This record gives sequence, structure tokens and C-alpha cells, in this order.
Amino acid sequence: MRDASTRLDPQPRPGDTAPALALVIFDCDGVLVDSEPISLARLTAGLNRIGVPIDVETVRARFAGTSMVSIMEHIARDYGVAAPEGFVDAVKTDTLQAFDAELRAMAGVAEAVAALGLPSCVASSSDPVRLRHSLGLTGLLPLFEGRIFSSSMVARGKPAPDLFLHAAAAMGAAPAACVVIEDSVPGVTAARAAGMRVVGFSGGGHWGHDPAAADLTRAGASQVFRDYRDLAAVIAAA
Repeated sequence: MRDASTRLDPQPRPGDTAPALALVIFDCDGVLVDSEPISLARLTAGLNRIGVPIDVETVRARFAGTSMVSIMEHIARDYGVAAPEGFVDAVKTDTLQAFDAELRAMAGVAEAVAALGLPSCVASSSDPVRLRHSLGLTGLLPLFEGRIFSSSMVARGKPAPDLFLHAAAAMGAAPAACVVIEDSVPGVTAARAAGMRVVGFSGGGHWGHDPAAADLTRAGASQVFRDYRDLAAVIAAA
């Protein structure tokens, strides 16, 4: 059995013909649901409470698309602040409560996913409880039931390729036959490291007026889109 922590197939070489697409892998936060403005604000508030001098723009730039385990490792290393016991759980609870009041699906995403005509799944840095909560609140859970993968299922989170490789293996798809929809630089980096095609999505509220397209393209996205009415055309061109 192959180890999902290493890329299964080599990157295509010049002149190679890409295999037909067999699977569309969606990130969740900032791609399917407009959660990042909420979760980044709650994380920033929590970090400030334990003495980390950081603002929400820095949190977005450094940690969007990254697992809580990786975030807290960075905070301990870069700021010298060790999170007190129960901190991560408290932030998660605070975030889920905010989701109950504020979380929305991305405009048009349900219709776009339903019309794909290809197998699809979710692969996210969020933990399984948050994933099901988010997808359930927004009515998207039936579209992905039984095909939801979390970074808690693998050894390394994004930007390592482990999660995307795990999702592809579970879905029976070769990495080169997958296209990933991502909104973050770590996510795009992970997809490229997995040998997958990747398209950037910049329609989430956390991007604001930032140069999302340039950031995601620089990380390796073949193209970037903002409107789910364009999803079919974007995937066809991937």
C-alpha cells in the first residue's frame, strides 16, 4: 500500500497529455462557505486574550487555510506564547457559536456543485465537527455526505500534500486526474505538491480588495475565479 504522505504520481512533463478529470476536490472554509471573516476574527480575538500582539490582517495573511495545530506551533515559535490548556477548544466553541448567527454558503455554490457531472468531495484543514457543522448550517452537507476529509485524518496538514492525497485515494482517483478548488496559498501549494491541478477561488469575504488572484496564481493556481456561475467553464479549462 502506498504512503499517502508522498505524491503518488509525478508532475506532468512538457508535452504530456493530462488525464481526463475524475474528481473535483473542494476546500471548505472560504470556498464552499464564507466562514473565513468570522473564524479569523474569533481566532484573532482569542490570540489577543492570551497576549499575542497580532491583528486580523496578519492572521489572515499567515494562517488562512492552515490547521489549528500548525497555527499554534507558529504562535509558540514566533511569539513565544504557549496557549493555555483548553484554548483551542475555547476558540473552536466561540467560532461555532458565531457561525450559528452569521455563516452563509457562497452564492450559487449549491447549484454549481449539483450541476458538476463529476464526483466531488471536501478536503479541509478544519476538524470534522466544524466541517459537519458548517456544511449542515448552510445546507451543503447532503451534497458531500460520506465524502468529507479533514486534516485530522493525516499526519501533516496543508501546505503538505497529505490531505489531498488521502482524499483522492479514498475516492479512487489518481492525483493527476483531480482538480482542487482552493482559496488559500497553503491550499494551492498542497494541491500542487500532490500533483493535482488547482484553481483559485477569490470570492470569499476575507479577500476584500487584496490581490487574491496574484497570490493564488503565484502559488500555482492555473486560474482564479470569483463567481460560481463560472465553475463549469473553469473546471473544463483546468
